Amino acid sequence: MPLRDGRMSHDIDPTDRPPQDACGVFGVWVPADQATRAEVSKLTYYGLYALQHRGQESAGIAVSDGSRIVVFKDMGLVAQVFDESVLNTLRGHIAVGHCRYSTTGSPTWENAQPTFRSSDAGGLALVHNGNLINTPELAARLDPGVLTATTDTEVLAALLSTHGDDPLAAAREILPATRGAYSLVFMDEGTLYAARDPEGIRPLVLGEMEGGGWVVASETAGLDIVGARVVREIEPGEMIAVDGSGVRSERFAEARPKGCLFEYVYLARPDTTIAGRSVQATRVEVGRRLAREHPVEGDMVIPTPESGTPAAIGYAEASGIPYGQGLVKNSYVGRTFIQPSQTIRQLGIRLKLNPLREAIEGKRLIVVDDSIVRGNTQRAIVAMLRDAGAAEVHVRISSPPVSWPCFYGIDFATRAELIAGNLSVEEIRDSIGADSLGYISLDELISASHIAKDNLCRACFDGVYPVPVDDDARGKHLLEVTS
Repeated sequence: MPLRDGRMSHDIDPTDRPPQDACGVFGVWVPADQATRAEVSKLTYYGLYALQHRGQESAGIAVSDGSRIVVFKDMGLVAQVFDESVLNTLRGHIAVGHCRYSTTGSPTWENAQPTFRSSDAGGLALVHNGNLINTPELAARLDPGVLTATTDTEVLAALLSTHGDDPLAAAREILPATRGAYSLVFMDEGTLYAARDPEGIRPLVLGEMEGGGWVVASETAGLDIVGARVVREIEPGEMIAVDGSGVRSERFAEARPKGCLFEYVYLARPDTTIAGRSVQATRVEVGRRLAREHPVEGDMVIPTPESGTPAAIGYAEASGIPYGQGLVKNSYVGRTFIQPSQTIRQLGIRLKLNPLREAIEGKRLIVVDDSIVRGNTQRAIVAMLRDAGAAEVHVRISSPPVSWPCFYGIDFATRAELIAGNLSVEEIRDSIGADSLGYISLDELISASHIAKDNLCRACFDGVYPVPVDDDARGKHLLEVTS
């Protein structure tokens, strides 16, 4: 079926992917006398494994034994980068870890994290989730030739290592001047630190280990997997330090909460909690509200697995239309470093999803997904379901139209590349070939989150940026730095 731009409906790039978050961060501190038993490198490995959905380009862990910091990082998934032999060499009682998806700087080994800096006073290893929007301004504080990578994280690490053996003193000076989104976890040889930007755009939580020890992670799912008890979220504008004296907290800025609304839509794991509420429960409730806002007659509600599953459950509950499985996901398809040939490219979405013909043939389907970014995936799914015999295909989306790019740590395209940045809902429906298309309204999505509208960043939906973005100072477009 030819599309309006001349392409064929199945001729899509199988690397077309859903929105990617910048990173997952993890940190752990245990008493030095428990280091052998606790194996902080393996705790960090499992924590990163739980956060793998937040970044699949590279992974890394830094460990301190109290006298020196050792860093191991590489390109690839957590399970590809680390094995038993590598983890056994990372011995100590403090660790920070990172899984990366690049929004600032190219996907190279040099830009993988943790970022390490050394001085006469010792070392500092830092991991970062988010995206800064005044990176050039911050980089101007550094001497020429200091930077060896092209990331905002490299700039932060260099600045935080300028106060010798007192990273807290450096943070008190640097963080109030840092604009954008940053959930930081960093360490020197003896202390674990964490900090969150004044808007709290990207998540960060604190947990306590049974028998002693503290953990910091992007999501509560990262605490669950290592058996840590959730204590609380790190507050916007808060910085903590963890050492033998316990957890110390101080503020470097007044809190101006603007948590990312898209965490509820897609980014966070469904078993994570945000502000004490399960993400799964929020997504199911969004589906219920979506059914009330955009009802349609149909025979079966199916999700785009797995991102659309919770909302599809809610839609089925509220509409009374049976929930079913119409698409099977290949669970083993992940990031690949192999470029597809044209022959493989023409298979399109079938590399990831395949229809259950006997379940959908002759049915009026309601297909629920979390978002439409460029439209390629939905276009292919609609065509594939029709080819498999679906009588009608109605698409329902559990977020409002993504019309604006993100500068705080999600790789949303420029507005020109966003389908909702250029087309009306009816034009999008025509473009993807659906019989009907309905998005949940912004007000209903916000209400389902149980968070006040003024405490949420909604910029990708409404274009209102909580931290003003200057076109010439966007961290995404950091100057390329050569070593």
